[in-house]
Amino acid sequence: MQNKGVKKSDSITKGIGTSPQRSLLKAVGLTDEEMKRPLVGIVSSHNEIVPGHVNIDKIAEAVKMGVAMNGGTPLSFPAIAVCDGLAMGHIGMKYSLITRDLICDSTEAMAIAHAFDALVMIPNCDKNVPGLLMAAARINVPTIFVSGGPMLAGRFQGKKTSLSSMFEAVGAHAAGKLTDEEVLELENTACPTCGSCSGMYTANSMNCLTEVLGMGLKGNGTIPAVYMSRIQLAKQAGMQVMELWRENICPRDIMTEKAIWNALTVDMALGCSTNSMLHIPAIAHEIGMALDIRDANPISEKTPNLCHLAPAGHNYIEELDVAGGVHAVMAELDKKDLLYTECLTVTGKTLGENILGSVNQDPEIIRPIDNPYSKTGGIAVLTGNLAPHGSVVKRSAVVPEMMVHQGPARIFESDEACTEAIKAGNINPGDVIVIRYEGPKGGPGMREMLNPTSAIAGYGLGESVALITDGRFSGASRGASIGHISPEAAVGGPIALVEEGDIIKINIPEYKLELDVSEAELEKRRKAWRPRQPKVTTGYLARYEKMVTSGNRGAILEIE
Repeated sequence: MQNKGVKKSDSITKGIGTSPQRSLLKAVGLTDEEMKRPLVGIVSSHNEIVPGHVNIDKIAEAVKMGVAMNGGTPLSFPAIAVCDGLAMGHIGMKYSLITRDLICDSTEAMAIAHAFDALVMIPNCDKNVPGLLMAAARINVPTIFVSGGPMLAGRFQGKKTSLSSMFEAVGAHAAGKLTDEEVLELENTACPTCGSCSGMYTANSMNCLTEVLGMGLKGNGTIPAVYMSRIQLAKQAGMQVMELWRENICPRDIMTEKAIWNALTVDMALGCSTNSMLHIPAIAHEIGMALDIRDANPISEKTPNLCHLAPAGHNYIEELDVAGGVHAVMAELDKKDLLYTECLTVTGKTLGENILGSVNQDPEIIRPIDNPYSKTGGIAVLTGNLAPHGSVVKRSAVVPEMMVHQGPARIFESDEACTEAIKAGNINPGDVIVIRYEGPKGGPGMREMLNPTSAIAGYGLGESVALITDGRFSGASRGASIGHISPEAAVGGPIALVEEGDIIKINIPEYKLELDVSEAELEKRRKAWRPRQPKVTTGYLARYEKMVTSGNRGAILEIE
């Protein structure tokens, strides 16, 4: 069979003219034989502070072995990753979402500057996964993904737990429901292993959707980080990238518009993090597809929600893996012809060929297509005069009594001010909390609101209080948490015009978010509104604020 691979590395390894480059490659220990082989970049997100990344050095070594076994020369370089949990509740959270584009840009620079023939991406956390997917589409050389894998669930008082349990425990302690000793016991058991946090939070959502997009092998999103089958998967990924190179199968051959629609469909079935509604549009943008978050509703209408994993339920990613993983979910969806099964994947086969024979091993973890948790998908995009361009809620994590709600607005202009008010007992059942000027520009950086949503749950207000924001939510948030309000307050969006006590109406089944104020009054407020001075005027955050777009477009960067 004729090799179709394009050896871009010839530009630094072949001929007399590249002798200087070869001398530098020999300085890192490469032999002449190694330089004749395709150079494969191993994009390692290993670091020693993020639990989802501390094991990636072992994954990278396994990948390198796989590449070398199948005729390539592996060379690693780093990608950064911020832990949202560690960044939560302080200025560090401003530096979370913004790293997605930094990761994408820096990987593009490294890969092209060093003429790599192929790439293996090893991500594992919230912005790290989509950032590398965006980079893969942009660089467009043969590429495969293998994540670091999810954490195992913890155990506390006979129940499985996770990071979200820990955040909610802080609120429960403040409410007098947990003692100091109980909080410490939970602290010692909530996160028992390395890996991305154990529920269907953002990292695991995006690792699962990487399989759906066709960029990762079976098990990429669900095999636990501490299982040896994760190491085996890494070796297989290393070997498989060489087959992709030989066939010249590149990311844009795989991540097509149909693959993006598949990702949105499985997103709805799995009940993924609302952050996926920032990342899927951003990935789509890199393949030249204009995707608005409102495009999700027609898919949600016809896609049943099959999984209630934490925080929506009491099951975890390790159980989804045992039940058959993402492939079993896709096989259920295929029974109703809800997927484009002709899409190409990194196996060299179509998605349909990959899921052939996949069996749902546990109908409680993965509901059969004819017995779903709900007939509609896990995420809903709400619009109305409060969010003309859309807002996002994880409806699979909303209790039934909050699916339709109205109440008085309680206005806060930061995560911290809201959390303090909840802990002080100043929020009443029925209230609709509004946190604004926390959007992509207003933050800047679109911080997650896990502290206030956890406090709401910890104080037992999850069945009576809603929270809306132009910021975003952790995948660990649950309840009537509506984020990504677009346009955001910083650009004069309607959320900036809400006043204390205004009635806000939420109707998730009808996809509506309305401010019960007359248009004449809103116009009066609009004329009185004035832009605020940027919160940050120096460094990367200041540059980001000038370039970032609204949440409904995935908070992509553009030059105005």
